[in-house]
Amino acid sequence: MNRFSFHNPTRLYFGKGTLDELKDELAKYGKTVLLVYGGGSIKKNGVYDGITAIFRELGITAHELPGVEPNPRLSTVRKGVEICKREKIDFLLAAGGGSVIDCVKAISAGAKYDGDAWDLITFKAPVKEALPFGTVLTLAATGSEMNAGSVITNWETQEKLGWGSPLVFPQFSILDPEFTYSVPRDQTVYGMVDIMSHVFESYFHHTAYSPVQDGFCETLLRTVIATAPKLVQDLGSYEQRETILYSGTMALNGMVSMGTQGDWATHNIEHAVSAVYDIPHGGGLAILFPSWMEHVLDDGPERFRQFAVNVFGIDPAGKSARVAGLEGIRALRAFWTSIGAPSRLADYGIDDSQLETMADKAMANGPFGNFKKLQREDVVAIYRRSL
Repeated sequence: MNRFSFHNPTRLYFGKGTLDELKDELAKYGKTVLLVYGGGSIKKNGVYDGITAIFRELGITAHELPGVEPNPRLSTVRKGVEICKREKIDFLLAAGGGSVIDCVKAISAGAKYDGDAWDLITFKAPVKEALPFGTVLTLAATGSEMNAGSVITNWETQEKLGWGSPLVFPQFSILDPEFTYSVPRDQTVYGMVDIMSHVFESYFHHTAYSPVQDGFCETLLRTVIATAPKLVQDLGSYEQRETILYSGTMALNGMVSMGTQGDWATHNIEHAVSAVYDIPHGGGLAILFPSWMEHVLDDGPERFRQFAVNVFGIDPAGKSARVAGLEGIRALRAFWTSIGAPSRLADYGIDDSQLETMADKAMANGPFGNFKKLQREDVVAIYRRSL
């Protein structure tokens, strides 16, 4: 493994009834809170009522920012920043999925910055301070509840960019699997694809000798593969919701990537697609990840054979590493299709008319990826494989 340093300051509350912990946590901060949420599902599943009851009990003055988009937009971040500055907000609370949390991270940093929050997201200015925030998670997917990363879309310029800062870790995150019961089937599937994709980004590397981290990754992948078919057949299963919710957090809180250098090319490729077409992130990853795998297979066939054997149980006897690896890739695509994920860009009505535009956006900061450094022609080839 490589030399590394690891620190994760987020306190995690996991399990039934953990919303009760919100009272003690909020009491540590000021009396003016901005509650941020998405399309209103928290008002249907009881989360909103539970949170606002605690606000009243603590005498908190609460302001609200509803309507955070699935691909959270800069315009919404700016609204949140304006509220924070105008109302002198002490604390932010994100109630929802990763999109809401990503938006709150940008608001928390932007609220302490004199310029436009986009400067921070594009790294034109450093994050020097951020408002504290916590999360109440209602969707298993991004892992944003226990990391310092965020993805924001500037719809006016059609840019979707990942950014982060050590100052935007959540102070705490509350994860009650029952809060994910209301997530519909398609979003549940997209979330599981996203979770597996985060593991893949850490797993596909060229770092020498990482058996512990490889084992972490392979266990998470096998667990999601075993759980997903059961969950899509019974969306109200506490055990399956619990397993997926925990898997999502562990996939991207830094635990599986210590001492290795992951790839992260496919996320960049997908961001360019959803910046132009505004498709679900998990849906885009389901289409693009197998295509990326096929494209880079020859740059690490032994790693792909290991994936095929240890994750999907492919029998490697009498097969080259490349052949076994290719069988693993095909097994992945078949698995994702079996649980209802899309497999081609055409499933979203996307043709080849914007491939060059998307490639330009993906290449905005030059060649990228660590498993294989991708050039523009590689990105176009991956998009074409995905049509």
